[in-house]
Order: sequence, then C-alpha cells, then structure tokens
Amino acid sequence: MVPYTATLDVDQTTVWHLSALLNAERQRRGTRTGTRALTCYKQAVLVLRWFRDGTAIDALARDNRISRATGYRYVDEGIDVLADQAPDLHQVLEHARTTPDDPLILDGKLFPSDRCSEPGPTGRSDLWYSGHKHRHGGNIQFLSDARGEPLWVSDVEPGSTPDITAARRHVFPLMHKATADGVVVLADPGYEGAGVGVRTPIKRPPEVDEHRWHVDDRTYNRLLRGLRCIGERAMAVLTGRWRVLRHTTMSPSKIGAIVQAALALTNIEKQTH
Repeated sequence: MVPYTATLDVDQTTVWHLSALLNAERQRRGTRTGTRALTCYKQAVLVLRWFRDGTAIDALARDNRISRATGYRYVDEGIDVLADQAPDLHQVLEHARTTPDDPLILDGKLFPSDRCSEPGPTGRSDLWYSGHKHRHGGNIQFLSDARGEPLWVSDVEPGSTPDITAARRHVFPLMHKATADGVVVLADPGYEGAGVGVRTPIKRPPEVDEHRWHVDDRTYNRLLRGLRCIGERAMAVLTGRWRVLRHTTMSPSKIGAIVQAALALTNIEKQTH
C-alpha cells in the first residue's frame, strides 16, 4: 500500500451542511453517541468523495478503516438524506406559475448502470436495457428552466421505458393542471401527444417534401429546437459535477435517489456561494 494525500474540491460549507443533515438523521433514528465508527463530518466527506469522484466504496471503506458493508451503509444514508432535500414537482410547478414568461423544458435521460438481467414485459429482453440507447440503465425525467438549470428530477423507470410513458407516470398528472394555468413546457418529438401546454415539434407529413413544407411550421420547429436544446445543459451540470452519475454499479433501482441527491447537492452549493 502506498499512502498519498488528496484534496476534495467541495466547499467546506457543503460538507458542514451534509454533516448537519446526517446528524439530524442519527437523532431521528435514536443513534446513541459514540456508537458509530465515523463522526457525521467524516461520513459527509466519505459520501461527497463518492459523489464527486466516483471513488469505489471499497477504497472509501479502506481509507476510513471500516468494513465494506459499513461503507455501503454510510453511502446509502447519505443518498437518502440528500434525496429528501430535492425539490418536488409541486414546488417547481407552483414557482413556474409565478413566472409564466419563462418556459420549462421537459426531457429524459438514460443513466448508465451495470447490466441487470431482469426480464422485460415480453420476457425476451432485459427490463433495464434501452433499445434506443443500446445500453443498460435507468430512465430519469427532468425539468429545467430556460437557462438550462436543473429544477426537478423524477424517480427512476427501467431503461426500456419510453420517455412519454415515464412522463405519464411521474410528470403529467401534476403538469397538466399547471399548463392549464398558463405554464409553457417545451419537449422533444418523443413527447408527441403529451397534451395541452406541452409544445413539441410539428411533424412533417410524409407526402410533403422538405422544401415544400410550410415555412411557418419549419420556423416554429427551429425556434422550439433552439430553446429546447438549452435544457440538455441541465443534466450536463449534474453529470459534469458529480462523476458518480456517469455510471453506477449499484442496483439501477437506486438511480432515481442518486440523481435526486446530486440535484440537492447542486442546490446546496448554489446557496453557499
């Protein structure tokens, strides 16, 4: 073994904030003082190392002289307390009602994971395999603002789930009431048929040539595409900052909580700067 020193590029205030959340969780559980292998502060550093650098939990456990099982338990606790801090959809839509001139951008992203052999609906393919992306992972729906800042992320759906189906389960039940009140939502062609208030590109009739397609429809699609593509920045903000999101070795069913925790961490960092 060769020891070395490293610096975690996370603000000290963020560490203390997470430490306070972990301390509150221990009090809620009735954990007695001195019965844990790590203090709340050291556990917060362990969790942030995992999120920021994607450090293997085996290595985190070894660095802190705890067992591998304890390392996993500490990371799970950190994910749960952070995910509880993520904004819910109702809050985001209520805020959007106060700023009707700023559209919301709806999109989906596949977060890659290790292969999970679980039969799909037909029994002929893996439930967590995306035929569109040609890889295993979890489908996450998200909302961003017109500047590409992430606002909300959904629970995870298996990678084989189309975006429109995932959105019908997690987004549309609340969103349709907001769009009826004037909130504008922009989305890609995968959400065609989403309902009133969700603006998707106009499909060109197959019998119409591209050059003979009406100029108004082409202009509408170009404007929509120019506004909607900004929303793709939202997930780049999360995956660029928190490297653990680029590929998870945990159960894919945990992807939703992990992404929600990453969003909460991003919001905490914004508040402390």
